[in-house]
Amino acid sequence: MRRILPILSFILLITISSQGQSSRPNPGGDADRIVKLYPNPATSYIIFDLQANYKKGLTVQIYNGVLGKKMYETQNIPDKFTLNLNDYTRGIYIYHLVDISGKIIESGKFQVSR
Repeated sequence: MRRILPILSFILLITISSQGQSSRPNPGGDADRIVKLYPNPATSYIIFDLQANYKKGLTVQIYNGVLGKKMYETQNIPDKFTLNLNDYTRGIYIYHLVDISGKIIESGKFQVSR
């Protein structure tokens, strides 16, 4: 009886955690993303390609992924634009898409490799 209780507890724990993971949305899924970035990793430029379901008047903000320093910001982005990476050092960068009210509606990251 002492051996059965820990085994049943372990099985119950695994069952609960696997059910919780299966109901989560796919964080890497592209179906619900507003912007697609390519090439990633990038060397000299990166293209932001906004999908058909995006709102007009969005702002993009780019931050250094390690230091948190704002590197770039532009408002009213077009549905497709290219960002020149000549002033960016090698590393990870975070982008935020911000709507008119200032709410972040999407975030992501890209890598600059030189």
